Amino acid sequence: MTSMWRTCGWVLVGSALILALSLGIRHGFGLFLAPMSAEFGWGRETFAFAIALQNLIWGLAQPFTGALADRFGAAKVVLIGGVLYALGLVFMGMSDSALTLSLSAGLLIGIGLSGTSFSVILGVVGRAVPPEKRSMGMGIASAAGSFGQFAMLPGTLGLIGWLGWSAALLVLGLLVALIVPLVTMLKDKPLPVLGHEQSLGEALREACSHSGFWLLAFGFFVCGFQVVFIGVHLPAYLVDQHLPATVGTTVLALIGLFNIFGTYTAGWLGGRMSKPRLLTALYLLRAVVIVLFLWAPVTTTTAYLFGMTMGFLWLSTVPLTNGTVATLFGVRNLSMLGGIVFLFHQLGAFLGGWLGGVVYDRTGSYDLIWQIAIALSLMAAALNWPVREQPVARLQSQLSAA
Repeated sequence: MTSMWRTCGWVLVGSALILALSLGIRHGFGLFLAPMSAEFGWGRETFAFAIALQNLIWGLAQPFTGALADRFGAAKVVLIGGVLYALGLVFMGMSDSALTLSLSAGLLIGIGLSGTSFSVILGVVGRAVPPEKRSMGMGIASAAGSFGQFAMLPGTLGLIGWLGWSAALLVLGLLVALIVPLVTMLKDKPLPVLGHEQSLGEALREACSHSGFWLLAFGFFVCGFQVVFIGVHLPAYLVDQHLPATVGTTVLALIGLFNIFGTYTAGWLGGRMSKPRLLTALYLLRAVVIVLFLWAPVTTTTAYLFGMTMGFLWLSTVPLTNGTVATLFGVRNLSMLGGIVFLFHQLGAFLGGWLGGVVYDRTGSYDLIWQIAIALSLMAAALNWPVREQPVARLQSQLSAA
């Protein structure tokens, strides 16, 4: 651990701070559903669609921002992403219609997140950290993003109560702008060419012909569906169960807090055990936790327990999934390949966020979405089980030649 911090500590700190800001502010978007919907007379579907669109745009843009980071270094990509994210928050604070909300919260913030979140930042970490410490490094950076979720959530709620939702978004825009100076800490450069450099097309063909790549991608779809549905709709669900609004906020904060321990633990275990088998266990545990939450009477205590246990499993999938991609295909194109896998995560996120609003507006209940989330957990567990952590033949030949 000491040697890792000595060789790449500056990169890890910068990556951690950027993820904390980017993901911490995004984690609180669900708090704006009620005040914005009440002021403009929207159903829950309007706000849910904008956040779902954000996740879809984020996912669609991710392979492209990842490819740019792999080829030209991550600093420029993160810089542009930070500026677009900040502008999106400012314009979201000025939104007064479904269209302007979708353009700001959906389009601008979605593109901004693609340049300031996991696929690009963990690509930086993957290239900076020695292979034997890679899973741990990704776990540390992911845990920092989780701390941002914990720390920013009560701050966001306090801003809404103090300034109102519109001014709160303007302040959050200023905070995101801090990503711009933090870019200087990312000492990320494209890897030097060793022999024949694999082209983007070759990298894509290699990944697309590998069954493990698709199994990881479809498993990550489930993660996106679950975390965005819960992140956007859980506060409103708990209010529907006659709990105070502060309980939902506390639950999201607990998710962020316990996510710190979960992602760090996942990164640590990923360096010692099979990452795909750990992913299988995580998805099975998610199914169990959701079933128990729905089975037990909904009280403040059970809501807090759900936040703590689900938080431990929340983004633990990220270092394990990205670490497996790095093991299979190497790190030269890690941001791009990780971005493609993340696209599937965001397709799931779009459906989880949007369908939550649609089903609630049509039926007055979230029951169907909870049931789908459980079934998808079981599917993801089955998909990750057969993945084997063996480098592709190209990497094995390079290692034998070396």
